[in-house]
Amino acid sequence: MTKERNLGFAVDFSKGSKTALKWALQNLSDKGDTMYVIHVKPQEGSESRSLLWSTTGSPLIPFAEFRQKDVMENYEVELDQEVLELLDTAIKQKHVTAIAKIYWGDARDKLCEAVEDLKLDCLVLGSRGLGTLQRVLLGSVSSHVMANANCPVTIVKDQKV
Repeated sequence: MTKERNLGFAVDFSKGSKTALKWALQNLSDKGDTMYVIHVKPQEGSESRSLLWSTTGSPLIPFAEFRQKDVMENYEVELDQEVLELLDTAIKQKHVTAIAKIYWGDARDKLCEAVEDLKLDCLVLGSRGLGTLQRVLLGSVSSHVMANANCPVTIVKDQKV
């Protein structure tokens, strides 16, 4: 008997985050799991929305609503068709539940908060592939999350061609 798990997937719709999502759906997700698609937006845009949800993030958004363009426009999120298709396939083939959650602020801090808020069993995120100097100057989201999150973190690197 397997335990149903809460799996977190950090998605910013970049190539690296899509690679990580594909890997996680193929290698990690299983029947009965709840997949939390976590998107962190910079603290900009609608001031009232940022104030309202700055500490807690958005309400949980079921996949059926997450895929609706008009619903996501309310959160100022531009959907990516490839991500929607990946999630739709996983829901149908693996019998998992997909839920979205949007946070506003610094991705490093908000992803660590999401681990606590959503009681995640693990978190998967992509790597931008920064070099050493860039990582020092810009800061690495994946390094910060790996060091500070209270659950196992898997960082999926984009394969260089």
